[in-house]
Amino acid sequence: MRSEVKTWWERAKADLDTAEANLVTKRHYASVSFCQQAVEKALRAYVLNKAHNLQAPEMFGHSLIYLGIACRLPEQFHSFLRDLTSEYVNTRYPTAAEEPPEALYDRTTASRTLSSAKEVLEWIGKHL
Repeated sequence: MRSEVKTWWERAKADLDTAEANLVTKRHYASVSFCQQAVEKALRAYVLNKAHNLQAPEMFGHSLIYLGIACRLPEQFHSFLRDLTSEYVNTRYPTAAEEPPEALYDRTTASRTLSSAKEVLEWIGKHL
């Protein structure tokens, strides 16, 4: 694995670990936020591995569905990627939704998000 791909991939796995730690400590919004970051970085690792180019158009923007399609991720993940894309904003900014991030997420939502994020990273890991 090339060093730049490894950098993105290792950061994705670290973010997934952080998401899990935040779930344990009941910081549910933070868990979802780190899941979003883990999936985005894993998708970028995959794109970079295939494109061999840091300037590939797929390396820009934050649309996970766009990245997922560029990676030819199976359709079973597309709905999750669409939903997770908006968490980039909702988990960070107190005025992005009608409530602050800590009020929007519970254990069930964070656990489900973490489980799906793990599935995406597992698929990507098998195909890097």
